[in-house]
Amino acid sequence: MVQSTIANKIRRLRFDHNEMTQQELAEQVGVTRQTVNAIELGKYSPSLEVAFRIAKVFGVPLEEVFQYQSDGEK
Repeated sequence: MVQSTIANKIRRLRFDHNEMTQQELAEQVGVTRQTVNAIELGKYSPSLEVAFRIAKVFGVPLEEVFQYQSDGEK
């Protein structure tokens, strides 16, 4: 069985944007801080809409925030 994960660079992007907190990002995206934390830790994959909102906050393409990885690509 092939496992896949969605990796992300949210923590680095937050740091690069004036050390934005999870709470600040959550408020801009319209989710809770706990949701941002779970996404950042890879415990939860965001909806496509939330993923696009996160990328928009940072002003970067979706692929710069999230990367899809299957077992063979890790």
